[in-house]
Formats: sequence, structure tokens, C-alpha cells
Amino acid sequence: MPVINPGQFHLEHSDGQARAGELTTAHGTVRTPVFMPVGTQGSVKSLCPEDLKRINASIILGNTYHLYLRPGDQLLDEMGGLHQFMNWDRPILTDSGGFQVFSLSELRKINDDGVEFASHIDGSRHFFTPEKVVSIQNKIGSSIMMVLDECVPYGADYDYTEKSLKITTKWARRSRQFYPHNAGNQLMFGIVQGGFFKELRRQSAGQITDISFDGYALGGLSVGEPKDEMLDIMYYSAPLLPVDKPRYLMGVGKPLDILEGINAGIDMFDCVLPTRNARNGTLYTSLGQVNIKRAQFKKDDTPLDPGCSCYTCSNFSKAYLRHLYMARELLAYRLNSIHNLSFFVGLAQRARQAVLENSFQALLEKYREIYGKA
Repeated sequence: MPVINPGQFHLEHSDGQARAGELTTAHGTVRTPVFMPVGTQGSVKSLCPEDLKRINASIILGNTYHLYLRPGDQLLDEMGGLHQFMNWDRPILTDSGGFQVFSLSELRKINDDGVEFASHIDGSRHFFTPEKVVSIQNKIGSSIMMVLDECVPYGADYDYTEKSLKITTKWARRSRQFYPHNAGNQLMFGIVQGGFFKELRRQSAGQITDISFDGYALGGLSVGEPKDEMLDIMYYSAPLLPVDKPRYLMGVGKPLDILEGINAGIDMFDCVLPTRNARNGTLYTSLGQVNIKRAQFKKDDTPLDPGCSCYTCSNFSKAYLRHLYMARELLAYRLNSIHNLSFFVGLAQRARQAVLENSFQALLEKYREIYGKA
């Protein structure tokens, strides 16, 4: 059932800078902090929607770039939108595709009007404008749309980053003009850029937050920079965003990165890491990181994580998980992904509970001990 008055964000409680809140969307309420599994092409790899519901995922991601190329936004529109197409009745956030276009640096050209790029599938040429990206997401029917931005590479100099920032701001204004506030049930988030220059981060935050968006994201992090630089910019930038709107850190990250982000005042997170690493045999537990390929697990009949109640940990041993992985059985990818996403989604939920109980710092210190060297 559609939710009335989507876009309302209620800040329930703060513990230091860490926050617990609720964001209302047209497809349901998202309780924050929240980790959002990535379903790039309308599917979280190896999992079905029922798997995601069993691990209590309240919102997932789809990617505008990939869905535009395949199966196509027109087809999705004809099929009733992505929710109906993939049989998912909870919120979906769609990335604008800006990061994917950024990663095609040899295949794209950027100007003030938009970005021209070649499809990674067949080489066909396409042109994304801010308006077209919003139109595509409108056809996809996502709960939350992201505006088109330029994600600058790590190491970009000040002049290039400043020029890029101006384009990102211009595109953000055009996106909002094309889809004004309260134009429909879809929410729209703006994105703060500025690379690794604090002056530019502050400038971008001022310009983007002057536009009436339903939420604000920090972009351009986790693009190859050293961890200490990422954390420094994150801690600096998060307080520049409005207190009364959700804050989203795009594409980050590892378990400790998420908790550090919450400590800085961030509410929403996504990353391909849990599912990608699951397919590579790297698993995350309450006791630390596990490489299930290792011979030490060959005869280990204990659960992967004694503190986890997910389907994988409740039913299978480390020895069986290792066997599946070494035999390249498809079930390995599913069971590993169920566990990793259960851990990441659950970590954000535990952080939320800790904020409500004013015990977040204790949780953060615990995971700094466990994952500080990972």
C-alpha cells in the first residue's frame, strides 16, 4: 500500500553524533541507521527477495545505469516498475549511474549539459542529462532517486575538482527543477562532492543543501584513497549536512567503516562488499573476518558465527561451507551471501539499538578491537 506523505524524516534519538531515525517512503518506513544491500540489475546476486526479507533488509539498491541498458527503463515502465518486476514490496533506492559512468573514464565525455558514454555491453553511445536520469528513475519507480553527479577520481587536483563541483551543483539544480518537491511519491537526494579538499566539500555542501532535497549524500569516497583520508573527509563533511534530513554515505564500506560513519552522524550505507566477498569466500562474523577457503576449516563442524541466527549459521558448519566453496557449488554463493548480508544488515540494526540505549560508543570500541586491523 502506498505510504501517505513520503519524505518525512523523524530523528528519534542521538547518542553523541550517532543518530536513530525513521524515513517514510512510498513503499514503507526505513529505520536508520540502515545498511542497504546492492541489487544492481534488479537482483541482489544469488539471493531472492524472500532471502532478503528473512535477514530483515528494509531497503535495497538498484542502479540506473545498468537498468537503463538492460532490460531498459521503457520495459520496466511497461511492467509496472522495478518493484513489480522483481516482486519486491519494500523501498528501493536507485543510484543515478554517475559512479558507473565515472568508472568508464576511457569511454565517456563530460560537459555542462551531461555525459556521453559508450555502453560496456555493446559499445552503443548514450547521453545522460540530469533530466534524463530523473526520467529513467521515474520509469523505474524507485522510492528514492539520486541526482546525476560527477564522481572525481582520487588524486584529482584542486582546479579539476572545483570545476567538477560546479557541474554537480548545476546538475542538482536542474534535477530538482525537472522533478520539483512534492511532484510525486518518489524522494530525491542530492549529492555532496568536492574530492579531498575540505574547502570544496564545505562549498559543495552549502550549495547542495540550499536545494530542497529529501535527503543528502556524501559522494566521491571509497574511490581508492587511503582509509585515514576517507575517514577524515567523512568526519568533516557529515556535520555539514542538515540535521533534519537523512544522510547517506555512498558506497562505503567495511563493517568498521559503517560504524565510524554512524559515529560521524551518517544514517544510510550501501556497498557491494558483502556479496562480492561472499562469492570470493571472505565472510564477516562477530569474531572477525573469516577466509572460508583455509584448510583449517576442513573438519570444523562448528557454525560460521556462534552469535548469528541466519539460515546459514543455523544449519551448516564451516566444514560444509568450505566444501561448497572449494567445489564451486552454486549453493556456496547463496549461503555465504545470506550470512554476509545478515551480518551487515544486523550490524546497522545493532548500532541503531545501541544509539537508542546510549551505548553506541561501547559498540564502536568493540568493533574497533575486532576489525581495526582488517
